[in-house]
Amino acid sequence: MPWETSLVLPDGDQPAWLRLADAVVAEVRRGRLRPGDALPGTRRVAEQLGLHRNTVLRAWSELAGQGWITASQGGATRIAELPERPRPVGTPARGVPFALEVPPDEPPPWPTGTLTLAGGRPELRHLPTAELARAWRGAVRRTRGQILAYGDPEGHPRLREALRRMLATERGLVAEAPLVTRGAQQALYLLAHALFRPGDKVAVEAYGYPPAWAAFRSAGAELLGVEVDDQGLVTEHLEILARQGLRALYCTPHHQYPTMVTLPAARRLEVLRLASRYGFAIIEDDYDNEFHFRGRPVHPLASLDRSGTVAYVGTLSKVLAPGLRVGFLAAAPPVLRAVARLRRIVDRQGDTATESALAELIDDGTVPRHLRRMRRLYATRQARFASALHERLGDVLSWTLPAGGLSLWVESRVDVEQWSRTAASLGLGFETASRFRLDHEARPYFRAGFAALDDEEVRTALERLCTARPDALR
Repeated sequence: MPWETSLVLPDGDQPAWLRLADAVVAEVRRGRLRPGDALPGTRRVAEQLGLHRNTVLRAWSELAGQGWITASQGGATRIAELPERPRPVGTPARGVPFALEVPPDEPPPWPTGTLTLAGGRPELRHLPTAELARAWRGAVRRTRGQILAYGDPEGHPRLREALRRMLATERGLVAEAPLVTRGAQQALYLLAHALFRPGDKVAVEAYGYPPAWAAFRSAGAELLGVEVDDQGLVTEHLEILARQGLRALYCTPHHQYPTMVTLPAARRLEVLRLASRYGFAIIEDDYDNEFHFRGRPVHPLASLDRSGTVAYVGTLSKVLAPGLRVGFLAAAPPVLRAVARLRRIVDRQGDTATESALAELIDDGTVPRHLRRMRRLYATRQARFASALHERLGDVLSWTLPAGGLSLWVESRVDVEQWSRTAASLGLGFETASRFRLDHEARPYFRAGFAALDDEEVRTALERLCTARPDALR
C-alpha cells in the first residue's frame, strides 16, 4: 500500500515507539502492508507522524526483533516474508485441525445473579480478609520475595506440620505430614492417576460427588455404584462388588455426600474389614469434618487404619474459602511420594505464599477462632433454615436434621424436577437428586444449602420456592 494513506498511531498509555510498532503490525494483519513492501526512511516517517527520529528507530528495532520487518545494510527496510498472511486482530480461530479427547462438560452454572441453595458453600462475608492479607504480605516481606520462587511440591513445610497436628489432635489420625494440594479436587485427580489403570473397577456411593467421579474416569476407571440408605453406604452391597474385583472404594463416611448421614461404627469397621479381605484401597473424602453441631465428630476411617489402606482427603475450602484452593492428602508414605511425583508434572507446586500465610493464621489462632465463630453461625443458620422450611413447605417436604454439615437432604412429595426448572426461571437454583446419582435417575430429593445465606436471603429463597411450587399441590 502507499505508506502515506492511512498509518495513524493508536491512542493509549503505551510509549509512542510501541504504538508505532503496533500500528505497522496492524497494517500487515489487514493486508495493506504486504511482504516485500518497502518502508519509508525513518526521517520521513518521523516527519509525517510528528515523532522524534529516535522513536521511529526504536519502533523499527522492535519490529525487526519480532520478525515483522527486515533491513539490509545500505538497502531498504521491507516487510518480512511471512509463511502466510497473519490472521486479522479480532478474528480468532473457530476450530482446530486435530482431534481432542475432551471429558463431558459439567452442567452449565446458573445465570449470574441467581440466588442458590447449592449445598456446601461457606459464608465468605465473615472471612478474616484483613488478617489473611497481612499474613500474605508478611510471608513475602520476611523472605524478600524468595517464597515466590520454586518450592516443595508437597507443600509449604509449616502448613504441612500445622495440618499434621490438626489431624492428630482433632481427628485421631497419626500420620506423617500430609501433602498440600490445590483443593481436594486436585488431590482426588492425582490419587486417581497414581492408583488406577484403564479398566480398574472403583466403587463409589450411588449418591455421590460427580467431580470425584470425573477425576476417576479421567484415569480410565470403571465406576460401580454402592447403594446408600439412611445410614450411609450399604456394606452388604459393597461386598458383592468387592467379589468382582475392586481397585478402590471412594466414600464420604463422616457426612455422606449429598445425603449428610454419618456412617455408623459397625459399618465403618466392616468397610475396613472388606478392604483388608479383598485388597482394595479406600479413598476417604472428609470434606467438611469441622462442621459437626451435635455430639462429637466421628473420627475418620483413616484413624483406624493400620495397614496403609486409606488415603484421606481434606480441604480448607469450607473452613475458609474455596478460592484459596487449599486441600490436603494424608496417606502412607509410598502414596504421598507417588502423588508428589505426579504433582511435579501437572502443577509443579502450590501457592507457597498463601500456604505460608495460612500456616501463620493457624499458629496464631486466627483460623481456630474463625472456625469456632463459623461453627456457631452455621448451627444457628441450620436451625433457622429448617424451621422456616418446615413452616412454609412442611406439607410437601421432609428431612432428617443432620448432626452437621452445610446443607439438608430434603425429600419432596411433588415433582422435584419440575419444581427445580420453575424455580430457576424465577431466579432460584437448587440441585435435585439426579445431579448426584451415578445412574442419573430422577429421585424425589434435593439438596438445600443454607450456610452462605443470611436471614433475608433465606426469606427470598423460600418465597421463590413457594412461588415455584407445582400448581397442582400448591
